[in-house]
Amino acid sequence: MLCIDEPGYMELDRHGAELLFQVLTEREGTNSVAIASNESFSGWTKTFTEPRLCAAIVDRLTYGGNIIETGTKSYWLARTRAQANAATVANTAAG
Repeated sequence: MLCIDEPGYMELDRHGAELLFQVLTEREGTNSVAIASNESFSGWTKTFTEPRLCAAIVDRLTYGGNIIETGTKSYWLARTRAQANAATVANTAAG
């Protein structure tokens, strides 16, 4: 499985986007790809600045795939807060 985390944090030039498209095309139907992003597909034009290439990459990723939307809140921030709250409750109960 190829896992790509937060592709929206950096802008890819045309060559970089073409290489990613090639990798996705070669994996299509044979190998799994997982992408995690806080950016919606409509915002990917900031990363993949060539509109047709951006659309092709999104098509490759979504065709026959599963899209899991978890919302706009950060999972990591929520987990950190929950752990901090649990520690506070444990310390209060112990003290």
